[in-house]
Amino acid sequence: MNVEETFNKFIKDSKRVLKVARKPDTKEYMELAKISAIGVAIIGVVGFVIVLLGSLIGL
Repeated sequence: MNVEETFNKFIKDSKRVLKVARKPDTKEYMELAKISAIGVAIIGVVGFVIVLLGSLIGL
């Protein structure tokens, strides 16, 4: 495949994805926001625990 064929395939695939994609409704958006917030909080807690253990051990 040359560059032109690769580019044309990318454009064709991008158009197909945009045709299928839709805007999420409010309920779906809020659910995604809650899940993302929980994930960020979990990562923050894990990082805090690691730093706390490191300071207690003296690293």
